[in-house]
Amino acid sequence: MSTTPPATRGQTRWTLERMLFALAGTVTLVSVALAVLVSPWFLLLAALTGLSQWAYVLTGACPASLVLRRVTHLRGCAR
Repeated sequence: MSTTPPATRGQTRWTLERMLFALAGTVTLVSVALAVLVSPWFLLLAALTGLSQWAYVLTGACPASLVLRRVTHLRGCAR
């Protein structure tokens, strides 16, 4: 028998890194779909998403991570 309360059993708390990967993946997929369906200029959005990910890798912060930390109070795995 599990000692975990039923309300929290099976739930995992998303870390900041997991949320950022989900957000970046979604924005990239949407921008590629828009580039195919609407205009190739939407590929700039995918490029900006990639640059934002590299900013997070190099500095530990990117615009999306700063907003998510303040709005959702998420914490990274290493912190």
